[in-house]
Amino acid sequence: MTDPDTPPAPPAPAVLLDGPWSHRDVAANGARFHIAELGDGPLVLLLHGFPQFWWTWRHQLVALADAGFRAVAMDLRGVGGSDRTPRGYDPANLALDVTGVIRSLGEPDAALVGHDLGGYLAWTAAAMRPKLVRRLAVASMPHPRRWRSAMLRDVKQSRAGSHIWGFQRPWIPERQLTADDGALVAELIQEWSGPRPPEDEALEAYRRAMCIPSAAHCAVEPYRWMVRSLARPDGIQFNRRMKRPVRVPTLHLHGSLDPVMRTRSAAGSGEYVEAPYRWRLFDGLGHFPHEEDPVAFSSELINWLRDPEPDR
Repeated sequence: MTDPDTPPAPPAPAVLLDGPWSHRDVAANGARFHIAELGDGPLVLLLHGFPQFWWTWRHQLVALADAGFRAVAMDLRGVGGSDRTPRGYDPANLALDVTGVIRSLGEPDAALVGHDLGGYLAWTAAAMRPKLVRRLAVASMPHPRRWRSAMLRDVKQSRAGSHIWGFQRPWIPERQLTADDGALVAELIQEWSGPRPPEDEALEAYRRAMCIPSAAHCAVEPYRWMVRSLARPDGIQFNRRMKRPVRVPTLHLHGSLDPVMRTRSAAGSGEYVEAPYRWRLFDGLGHFPHEEDPVAFSSELINWLRDPEPDR
């Protein structure tokens, strides 16, 4: 873990993957965050999920930049090239990381696009800091209150999210994720995808990134908080705070074959949105629709971002 008195180490080479984008670090919420950015225009901030890092948005970075947006993909706290701090993995603090990065980029607001855990944080940021979120797009993740209810009350969803229960064990998940050069990471992504999983090159990148020292521990810490806080005052308080409705136009994207987050669990999140809400189900795609069919996903996202009347 990062010692606050030690200068931060530069991002591992495994994170600085080449492309038309540029890499740099920004400071926010007391930590340093690695970003990849491309294009000029209104800011679109992309938030990855588990077990990935910024590279999951490589297709969308190019598509959004070509469409006239400033596309930025950040590594969440503890993952990829961002600081691996000893604490701060509760969703409220992670959402402040996100909004802090928006400010550090010199923008008044951003369209937030989040997948999986990144989607959970995007929901949270939109509720906690609405003035900084222009629009919200979430893939493969219900609203936090909907997630909590489904995991506790729906036996099928609880079984589908069994990896999250498994993360509650100390140190064993970290050892499993890094064993055999991160082989489990590739297995999980392939298992959770539909018939068109990410290419082998991408799977190798995710394996390498998970094997960066302390990255596996930091990657599972948010899920440990989400479960262990269910009956604690901080978790109950967070759940109450998330009653605050989302008041920005919201696009909710989901793969019909997602085995991790059931469609039934994700659908219905619109009850927490007091703004135009659009639900889009991708037939034949799994938990990673933005990688399984990047053209369809990017087209849907860009058309919605450009739509001046997203409630149509």
